[in-house]
Amino acid sequence: FGRCGEWFAVDRWKVTPDLITFAKGSNSGYIPIGGVIISRRIANTFRERAFQGGLTYSGHPLACAAACATFDIYEREGLLTRATELAQHWEDALHSLREHPHVIDIRNLGLIGGIELQARPGAAGTRAFDVFTDCFDQGLLIRTTGDVIALSPPLIASKEQLTEMVATVSKALHRVK
Repeated sequence: FGRCGEWFAVDRWKVTPDLITFAKGSNSGYIPIGGVIISRRIANTFRERAFQGGLTYSGHPLACAAACATFDIYEREGLLTRATELAQHWEDALHSLREHPHVIDIRNLGLIGGIELQARPGAAGTRAFDVFTDCFDQGLLIRTTGDVIALSPPLIASKEQLTEMVATVSKALHRVK
């Protein structure tokens, strides 16, 4: 929700998917929730076949209340478009790492970023994990997938906080062998 400046990333390209799945972004992860948005064509398929669906926790009142409150905050604070305001600063900051040790590629869209690192021979994923550990020790929680550092700062982050986040990653990249 909002990481690319729209409700969903597909909205950037005016794509109309048959299905959109969503989960913790709908209520900030305060209580488990998930959902599926389906096209009318798919919905009509269920009507024709008298599909009886439902799970134990479907429509759980607490999870739905948290989602409604989260959507109100997204709207009131302009968070769904915040990524658009910060995107260029985020891109410039991330791409400043291009010449750092072990960096192969940097990708970004909105407030999402990926920094691909050169794998250690015979030890894939360990270099990124060492960057993860270094950043954690410095107070920054990042995610890694193999040798890719995945970054998705909160929509409430300031430009200064984004700069600080990238500076922490920069220091870690210089320390990791």
